[in-house]
Amino acid sequence: MKPIKTGIIGCGNISRIYFTNLQKYPEIDLVAAADLDIERAQQRAEEFGIPKAYTVEQLLADPEIEIVVNLTFPKAHASVCLQALEAGKHVYVEKPIVVTREEGQQVLKLAAEKGLRVASAPETFLGGGIQTCRKLIDEGAIGQPVSVTGFMLCGGHESWHPDPEFYYEIGGGPMFDMGPYYLTAFVTLLGPIRRVTGSAVVTYPERTITSEKKRGKTITVETPTHIAGVLDFHSGAVGTLLTSFDTMAGTSLPNIEIHGSAGTLLVPDPNGFGGVVKLRRHGGDWEEIPLTHGYTDNNRGIGVADMARAIAEGGQHRANGEMAYHVLEAMHGFHDASRDGKHYVMASTCERPEPMPALESEHQ
Repeated sequence: MKPIKTGIIGCGNISRIYFTNLQKYPEIDLVAAADLDIERAQQRAEEFGIPKAYTVEQLLADPEIEIVVNLTFPKAHASVCLQALEAGKHVYVEKPIVVTREEGQQVLKLAAEKGLRVASAPETFLGGGIQTCRKLIDEGAIGQPVSVTGFMLCGGHESWHPDPEFYYEIGGGPMFDMGPYYLTAFVTLLGPIRRVTGSAVVTYPERTITSEKKRGKTITVETPTHIAGVLDFHSGAVGTLLTSFDTMAGTSLPNIEIHGSAGTLLVPDPNGFGGVVKLRRHGGDWEEIPLTHGYTDNNRGIGVADMARAIAEGGQHRANGEMAYHVLEAMHGFHDASRDGKHYVMASTCERPEPMPALESEHQ
């Protein structure tokens, strides 16, 4: 296929891995960098050999660019996605897809009206770790899946991130920061979610930045920083998900375990592409399973390439907007359930994305 001309909007901390990787995928022709700060766009363009450094408006007005990769802060996701769609461009956006459910509905509605595609991170579920787990489940290695447990526990990001304030704003917190990785993995492995409930609290109303750029600055926390959730899947499986920025001393809990009628599966960190997969069959011991799929390094950008391939060849791209919106709704559902003291019944659903092809020589 002919590579599709692509531009990146948002040249902040996460952009470096996208600039690096998107130049490696044959489906993508990365031609432009844009930012509200034109000097930052120029720096990224020079750093990575990108032909054009643009303002946001200039990038959206470039008729050759067909895909916009939106790497702005979460609060800007919706407005940039809507602008890109209005400009006639497909859009791939960092997680979460947007901040509110209303914004998500607007983005999906406009994309459908325009005949354009929306995709969203995380794309880590396309990597060899989770794809190997998907293959094992589909082949019946653990029998009928009964339950899934996920744990994302840390002490927050103010100790290392140069601009950590947005992690504690509405649309941030551990659920909206890391929940997309876990919930997208859950949906990939077990299918869509029927209802959720949970408890959500703010443990520390203020945080002090200890990373160098803004050391000593105080952050007022606007969103829950410890969320314990329960999920019911349409398949009948039950899940639990614990996300926290409040566990200052760390944890020894696994990332994800899936329990089935015939075995247990240890799923690697969904924030990575590879990792160790372990299987324990009924009556046996733990065994490490060799990965059956490629893309096991930091392959961020693979979701953009997968969408580009789908644009050229037809079919559904895997990190699609419908699944990203389903995950967004579930994250809000945990917060709503805690506030209202009842289950939240999901209004949306989605399909399990198609599995990736098994390991091929060109992808090793």
